[in-house]
Amino acid sequence: MEMDRSTVTLMDEAGRSLTCFVEVSVPIDQEEYALLNPVDYPVDIFGWVVTDEEDEIVQPVEEQELAKIFPTAQAVLSEQNLKLKRSALSLTVEGDLPDIDEEEILVLEMEEGDEISEQEEYQLLATFFEEEQEYSIYTPIDPVLFVVRLRENMQPELLSPQEFQALQPKLQPLLEERLMDDLD
Repeated sequence: MEMDRSTVTLMDEAGRSLTCFVEVSVPIDQEEYALLNPVDYPVDIFGWVVTDEEDEIVQPVEEQELAKIFPTAQAVLSEQNLKLKRSALSLTVEGDLPDIDEEEILVLEMEEGDEISEQEEYQLLATFFEEEQEYSIYTPIDPVLFVVRLRENMQPELLSPQEFQALQPKLQPLLEERLMDDLD
């Protein structure tokens, strides 16, 4: 039995939209907050760079470079029946993702100072070349979630990092409790 899930649309300053499922919502201090999960799959495009030490590393593609390679990335993904979109807050793909191939997982380590603060795993969707530069398109394995304030008519407003930090002690336990209740 498939559950009906409500959706809302996030907008960015450029007028791009991102349709998301409302996973859970909770009231705090006379305001409604929600955890959103994009309907389409967020993706990142990385360029492969060889360092002076002959190591290959990945670097996120900047906006100017993205504008140049976007049509090629779209064409490569369309061969897999995936549609690449410039959505609000993220690039996304619409369609059915291939099964995860453990040998094609990229692990990115986030460093804070001298320590690794967290690791993120990405599934490879495609690799392509543009002007002799190699690029790879990846989607995160873990869900990408957004915390928003729901305004009138379920209009979502993304929280600033400062607002999220201030609300987190109240918000996190309530969201986790609601998520657990929904799983039961």
